[in-house]
Amino acid sequence: MSTPDRLIESTRELLWERGYVGTSPRAIQQRAGAGQGSMYHHFSGKPDLALAAIGRTAGEMRAGVEEILSGPGTAAERVSAYLRREREVLRGCPIGRLTQDPEVMADPMLRGPVEETFAWLRDRLAAVLAEGRERGETGAGLDPAATASAVVAVLQGGYVLARAAASPEPFHQAVDGLLALLSRS
Repeated sequence: MSTPDRLIESTRELLWERGYVGTSPRAIQQRAGAGQGSMYHHFSGKPDLALAAIGRTAGEMRAGVEEILSGPGTAAERVSAYLRREREVLRGCPIGRLTQDPEVMADPMLRGPVEETFAWLRDRLAAVLAEGRERGETGAGLDPAATASAVVAVLQGGYVLARAAASPEPFHQAVDGLLALLSRS
């Protein structure tokens, strides 16, 4: 793996573990096995490196979600597959956790990919739900955009509940509850 890739991967891991504020350039360099000169040769500073790391995390998340949502099955089956996919529940969402970091949210450059990823996710889920409504798989009164936002909110809230309880059970209960509600629509 190249030095820039090691730096980006190390930053991704540290952002997920510690957040932006808790991720120091020194910690990134140590984890990547790279010197300060290497880091600043490839990136202008911590914000530039964090942006690359957030962008890579967002891209991988989108690719994984797209694979599930564009797969076979009804809209409900695809949404269910997305909600039930394997996750590190107690670590939280690597993108969602960034919303709790005040420095990320205060910096338009760093907030951008977080905001864009959630907008993309809501739009993509809404498109799947609209497709299901058009096929008669859901009730005609289902609002795809509102339901997509609810799906994302339950998922993110499930992570918070799981972390607070130090157990994945509240996350799985939230997903089960949401799927039960969706099956009734």
